Amino acid sequence: MKNAERTAESGRAAETESGAPDGKKPDSGPVFDWKAVLESISKGLYSPPPWLASVKVMAVEGNSVRLETENQFQADWARNHYLGLIREEAERIYGSGLFEIDIVAGENPRRGKASRSRRPEPNGDLSETAEAAHSINLGNSFENFIVGPSNQFAHAAALAIADRPGLAYNPLFIHSGTGLGKTHLLHSIGNHITKKNGAGLKTFCMSAENFTNGVIQGLKTNSMEKFRNRYRFNCDVLLIDDIQFIAGKESTQEEFFHTFNSLYTAKKQIVITSDKPPSAMQRFEERLKSRFEWGLTADIQPPEVETKLAIIEKKSEAERVEVPADVASLIAKSVSNVRELEGSLNKILAYSKMFSKEVDFETAKALLKDLTRKEPPKIITIDLIQKEVSDFFSITVKDLKSNQKQKKFSEPRQIAMFLSRKYTTSSFPEIGSKFGGKNHSTVVHAVKNVEKKMISDRSVASTVSVLSTGLEKLIGPLNY
Repeated sequence: MKNAERTAESGRAAETESGAPDGKKPDSGPVFDWKAVLESISKGLYSPPPWLASVKVMAVEGNSVRLETENQFQADWARNHYLGLIREEAERIYGSGLFEIDIVAGENPRRGKASRSRRPEPNGDLSETAEAAHSINLGNSFENFIVGPSNQFAHAAALAIADRPGLAYNPLFIHSGTGLGKTHLLHSIGNHITKKNGAGLKTFCMSAENFTNGVIQGLKTNSMEKFRNRYRFNCDVLLIDDIQFIAGKESTQEEFFHTFNSLYTAKKQIVITSDKPPSAMQRFEERLKSRFEWGLTADIQPPEVETKLAIIEKKSEAERVEVPADVASLIAKSVSNVRELEGSLNKILAYSKMFSKEVDFETAKALLKDLTRKEPPKIITIDLIQKEVSDFFSITVKDLKSNQKQKKFSEPRQIAMFLSRKYTTSSFPEIGSKFGGKNHSTVVHAVKNVEKKMISDRSVASTVSVLSTGLEKLIGPLNY
């Protein structure tokens, strides 16, 4: 009798927990095993948030399953970020359409009913939506971005994800040297998404430095949960500028890693800019660098003269000032990036407006004397290549000449040897001697290895292309 009572008691307990004994459907169909579904999710690429394990089966009625979280925020977040994945895993285990799953909020006994309407609060006085909008530069748009051969691939990719965030390319990783337009594209994406979707998609655009400052502030004030809620759970589009800033910052990289995972799992759009391709980034965890390459990597090369002339024409039209063709040509041939071009053009336009007259060639040459006096080297030397490569990879020339085998040293060394062979008349033994006395077979192997990787590895090909373009511009003649 006592055994029977214990059996009945446990049956009532199970029914209280799940709405049906052991999570079974009333018609004695298959058991819905939440633990099995959660374990199946956990075996995937990402670990779900710890609190997801505390979700309970509230009821199983017919083919409807209701899962209960501790509070409203967890219910909203799980519904927005994990419900699709939960349904997919349930279908994989039980078959398509067997269970209809929803997530509802329970009451957190420690907080009572107030927890149902509680949301993570932003740092500072701005609301999260206002702060997100405030962080995007309204002056940067696709409409005023001049497209040319040097940036058309990155522009097309940026426009594609702005139209379909989270569906086209995720993440999008844009890299280029300084002042070539990657920040302009990043803010153009934010403006396009905001204009198209309004408050429907919460878009955060920020520099990696600001992200780091947020981590530091969160650790300092014991408010990391607030920080994580903002960027992992209340964000639809995350735009991060100059990710290279977090190199060597372990705590920031750890937080960004988990933020990336959370957003990527939820199919939220991530866009990152950097001054280097992922393969060339030093003092970054390999797990982060590999994630940067999961989606699409696009580079922006220095603009061609034609593109620079188009930028000058568009900006001078906007300012309603005519710039003579020879002055425009002087500016285009004197600068290497868009930022320098804009600064030079602004100087010309300001002078024209100040004195109410058109700037002629000689006046422009005098105004831009700091640019036109540049005397680039006439030949590319191994020393020059070593300096440019070491600067690009954030290592020293001494590292290039060393025997260190780690990839962060060996890959730059091989690329430098390849470029030395390409741009100088030095023999293999001569190149080897300039790299710490390496023998000629080491140089031959390095050159062949880079040639092979340039075919199979887009990031290596992009790195070599960026370095080659930079070297060629250093020796390019300035024709005035």
